[in-house]
Amino acid sequence: MPADLYQARTDEHCRAVVDRGILVQASFNTMCAIEYLKSNNIQPHIIERVLLHPEQRRKSPH
Repeated sequence: MPADLYQARTDEHCRAVVDRGILVQASFNTMCAIEYLKSNNIQPHIIERVLLHPEQRRKSPH
């Protein structure tokens, strides 16, 4: 995927919620993660990208 499609993270709260959603998916299942992210007002296209297309996730800074 071209680098220009990635946008820098600007909302640390949103980042933390998404990171927790990924952990929920790993610990429980995708449906639990979807519900968690939806309940925290994460946009549907972001939920789809981070949970269903892990190769499209932004790279961690470490």
